[in-house]
Amino acid sequence: MTKGRLVTTSKQTAPFGRAAAALCVAALLCAASSADAETVKIGVAKSTTAAPVYVAVAKGFFAAEGIDPQVVFFEAAQPVAVAVVSGDIDVGVTGFTGGFYALAGQGALKIIGAHSREVPGFHGLGYFVSEKAAAAGLKTVKDIPGHSVAFTTVGSAFHYSLALAAEKYGFDMQTVHLEPLQSNPNAASAVAGGSVDIAMVPSTSGLPVVQRGQAKVLAWVGDETTWQLGATFISAKTADTRGDMVKRFMNAYRKGARLYHDAVTGPDELPKNGPQTAEMIAIIAKAIGQTDAEVSTALAYADPDERVDVKDILHQIAWYRAQGMVKGEFNPEDMIDKRYMIPYPQK
Repeated sequence: MTKGRLVTTSKQTAPFGRAAAALCVAALLCAASSADAETVKIGVAKSTTAAPVYVAVAKGFFAAEGIDPQVVFFEAAQPVAVAVVSGDIDVGVTGFTGGFYALAGQGALKIIGAHSREVPGFHGLGYFVSEKAAAAGLKTVKDIPGHSVAFTTVGSAFHYSLALAAEKYGFDMQTVHLEPLQSNPNAASAVAGGSVDIAMVPSTSGLPVVQRGQAKVLAWVGDETTWQLGATFISAKTADTRGDMVKRFMNAYRKGARLYHDAVTGPDELPKNGPQTAEMIAIIAKAIGQTDAEVSTALAYADPDERVDVKDILHQIAWYRAQGMVKGEFNPEDMIDKRYMIPYPQK
């Protein structure tokens, strides 16, 4: 029985445009194939934030549920939502975007679980500052006004994270020069070359630039603002017609999340180095093509049951509405499919 496959998109697609570029097989985790396993394509960004997916594939949790998982890598989150709607992939596990909420508001997408959560101590997403800007006095997130910030797309999780920081520190987003460069590698290259002051990218894109001496870590998003980064989602059609597959998928996915969480997270919900931590790091490193050392400093947080923070999602939708990225009348809670999701406890 196959454990799964890793697949990657060859290039970035434009927001709301063609769903995914041509797919090519990057690696086979197991040569054998089970004739009766149901193929499920899972779209993720190539970062540590999708760790539970990689763990569930490597440990055979999907295979045990009769699923042949194909992990499809994208260079940004927004095209993942479009790919799910078009049917190019079956499940998206990635960050929230304005594009996602626009499609979900139209009834095209359904949230069935969580994705990574930005919390203190974990290094999923970061602010990376150029050497030139750091030398000129850009030392904290409070100093961002008047500077240029590169990220993937307008309405991305990075854009929203920056807005949360502006809300926290009381600065006007109009004073920030936004540079949407369509992909995480593009944003990381821009800060490395000094053409922008800051890049907001996953740690797996930013830390290699820091290690080359081309940038510094300004701050970690989770240390600045706690929020639910993204979701696990499917098309409305899949939710209604493939319910058995969805339940089996979530069973396997939650097993991966639980194993990963318990291996890297202590009882205080802060990072720990336990007996299984090295194994989790090795699994992630193999999946995303980085070294164990690189991944060990870039671990993201995952809720052990992939619970959905409905209150936080409603706050996000309100912000996207205010920016004009989400329009039309709809009940935001209708995009959350309660048949499959577990709610995050509200405080």
